[in-house]
Amino acid sequence: MTDIATDAPDAARPRDGDAGARIADGIRSGIVAGLYPPGTRIRQEDLAAQYGASRVPVREAIRQLEYEGLITVVANSGAWVARLTLAECEEIYLMRERLEPLLLRYSAPHLTDVELEGLAALAQRISVVGADTDAFLTLDAEFHLASYAGAKTSQLDDLVRRLWNTTAPYRRAYVASWAPESRRIAHEEHHLMVAALREGDVEEAERILAGHIRRTRRQLAKSPEIFEG
Repeated sequence: MTDIATDAPDAARPRDGDAGARIADGIRSGIVAGLYPPGTRIRQEDLAAQYGASRVPVREAIRQLEYEGLITVVANSGAWVARLTLAECEEIYLMRERLEPLLLRYSAPHLTDVELEGLAALAQRISVVGADTDAFLTLDAEFHLASYAGAKTSQLDDLVRRLWNTTAPYRRAYVASWAPESRRIAHEEHHLMVAALREGDVEEAERILAGHIRRTRRQLAKSPEIFEG
């Protein structure tokens, strides 16, 4: 890799860039899926071996994930999956509570009947997963991101996705602790949001979504143990 970079830097750079993006995607997916909990050490040599890459794209991936807030880099020490305090998580949820209804407002007028049917189908699938945390989180993310699919924004969509990913490990722990009543309320909110979108009542859909996020924020505030360790 070093020889290629030295002899043909213009040809190597795109390959390194592609590899860096691929590695970043893999780590990001692992963090969101709970494979790398907060505080997990990220070792460049392990990633290079895992992805069959040099240290250059690994460093690019780590820089990208540091920018996204998913990894914390300490100079002359190393990199770790970022930890959030309860206060930091609450701040992010407050941002989501205000930004996601706005993103939904951008999206709603452009959602087709087929896309709305898809949202309804997702809401129904979510309501029957029971206590399967992984299935719920996967389908829930698919549902909300699909509801934003009609938005044409230059920055808001990317920002919302970063905020989602940053809080994912803590949301996973929170959802895993749900009682049946909490699951029922979440399912009802999904169905209510779909109904509002079908009726063209964007303000009602925004209100339901904001309350959906607010309820999670308040429940997380009652679970400080999630942020310990």
